[in-house]
Amino acid sequence: MNPFVPQKAPYKVNVQAGESYYWCSCGQSKSQPFCDGSHKGSEFVPMKFDATETKEVYFCGCKNSLNKPFCDGAHNKLP
Repeated sequence: MNPFVPQKAPYKVNVQAGESYYWCSCGQSKSQPFCDGSHKGSEFVPMKFDATETKEVYFCGCKNSLNKPFCDGAHNKLP
């Protein structure tokens, strides 16, 4: 099963050191790029990311990155 593609661009997020974030892997969450439980009943599960420093990161928006949960430019190869 392929994930839904909510957008063909990354989500720029300022993460805080010591915080945990749950990246949506199914693409159905209404709280992109984070999980809201929309995956329930599917094969998808959220991916936990623990921020070790406060900084700006780019979470994958197309759900096709090989460097999940971060963008690797895979959206540029989508139709």
